[in-house]
Amino acid sequence: MKKKVLIITYYWPPAGGPGVQRWLKFAKYLPEFGIEPIIYTPENPSYPIIDESLLNEVSPDLKILKTKIWEPYQIAEKLNSKSKQYKAGQFEKAEKQSFLTRLAVFVRGNFFIPDARQYWVEPSVRFLRKYLKENQIETIITTGPPHSLHLIGYKLKEFYPELKWLADFRDPWTQISYHSELKLTSFAQKSHEILERKVLKNADAVIATSFTDAENYKNLGAGRVEVITNGFEEPDFNNSFKIQNSKFKISYSGGLEFARNPLVVWQALDELIQENSEFSTDFELEFIGNLSQEVENSIINNNLSDYLIKKGYVSHKESIELIKNSTLLLLTNFPDEKSKGIIPGKIFEYMATGNPILAIGPGGADVEKILTKTESGSYFTHQQNSEVKSFISEEYKKWKTNFFKNPSSKIHQYSRKSLTERLSQLISSL
Repeated sequence: MKKKVLIITYYWPPAGGPGVQRWLKFAKYLPEFGIEPIIYTPENPSYPIIDESLLNEVSPDLKILKTKIWEPYQIAEKLNSKSKQYKAGQFEKAEKQSFLTRLAVFVRGNFFIPDARQYWVEPSVRFLRKYLKENQIETIITTGPPHSLHLIGYKLKEFYPELKWLADFRDPWTQISYHSELKLTSFAQKSHEILERKVLKNADAVIATSFTDAENYKNLGAGRVEVITNGFEEPDFNNSFKIQNSKFKISYSGGLEFARNPLVVWQALDELIQENSEFSTDFELEFIGNLSQEVENSIINNNLSDYLIKKGYVSHKESIELIKNSTLLLLTNFPDEKSKGIIPGKIFEYMATGNPILAIGPGGADVEKILTKTESGSYFTHQQNSEVKSFISEEYKKWKTNFFKNPSSKIHQYSRKSLTERLSQLISSL
């Protein structure tokens, strides 16, 4: 008889983006390791991105529980068109924010603690108390953001101390990059910190998606912390046919906002185009996802508008095909030290293509460690202009000679199935 585990998640198909795929894939493979997942998710959520194709990946045998949620975002989006991007953690520069925007950000940070999904906590606790008891479920998993879902786990643990609770932090709470953009009062900041520590100290185990985050959670009071990163789906890349591009194509997959803008890359490309007429003929810059206007302006200002291809948001399946058939894959992170622990989910799918990765971010980041260990690409800071330029130039020379590299055998540990096996071992050990 399979062990039942209740997974409490806000993001579930048809939600799009990388956040939904983590637990969609875990739920897919857990039965192979003797665990029956049961999903609890909102009936009427407000998602920033929709990807209907992900519904096809939900097993018909998977039990899914839903209850209604009330979210202030549903009102805010009618009053301010920017609310949807704030919901996804993307903010304009402070000097460009209108009064209405500044007010919306202030309200979001100070009145909805930890976030605007807080109104789903108490109704969920009432519903799940009864469900857990009637169905003899001994283990629950909460995954955030939104971190208010961890409060559901905290309160259920209060009612049932013997309940095993695993808190999965896909992103940090108070240490996430945009936390400082929330215009928090000292009272609100303290409230966030108190709730965060309650979750970390009371969960039977905490899952971090990066090594740096794991250390931070321990320092904040977490007892047991395990690192289980995001990953890639092997069937998406097995026996794939890779075309030889007629263009030297640098691709970026996912949304790109101003705070992660890799100016060093645009400057290096501008110089290469000016210096090498052959490169200027061969080169293309492709974006798969939402490109902010400010980033696009910086690309144009670096004389790259003629090389720019914007695909916009596409289905996950489409994005896989596009990155497979690119030449060089771009990954970029915030420049500040607080971002060292961020490992974008796309890095694992990038690695699975075998295409070289050009990564930009703060020095000593977890991404750099992964790329080095798996021999999947090169990492630079936002200040290393000449080094970035040399790397692109060398990759261009390889492309001209039809050089092709297979994916490293060292990336197998990041397959979704391998990661789910580790998760199942963690669940069984609680």
